[in-house]
Amino acid sequence: MASHFLGIGTVECCSNDHVQFIACYTGFAVSCFIMWDSWLLLPLKLFCTFLHEFGHASAAWLTCSKVKGIEVHVNQGGLTHWSSTRPKCAGFFVMPAGYLGSAFWGGALVVSSYDHTPA
Repeated sequence: MASHFLGIGTVECCSNDHVQFIACYTGFAVSCFIMWDSWLLLPLKLFCTFLHEFGHASAAWLTCSKVKGIEVHVNQGGLTHWSSTRPKCAGFFVMPAGYLGSAFWGGALVVSSYDHTPA
């Protein structure tokens, strides 16, 4: 009754699409949890490390700094070598950009995986 009053109509709780999404997402999360220390997820982890370091490099480029190189190590660590004539000012943008860059590229991958054709 309240939903009709608000003008949003009836809302279905658990359609087949919802159940399928929840099952797939849960299966993916459980699989990642079980296989977290296995070599199967290593390429995905290294790709995430690269995106993190690429975020630092992108911010350095945007602040007119010079990027000397990006390192991605097998232990899932990384390092971006950069220099600037104004390191304090550029560092304000470059340091947090690794996390922001990873989030941006992860979101871009999710958006690009959307299927535009109706089921």
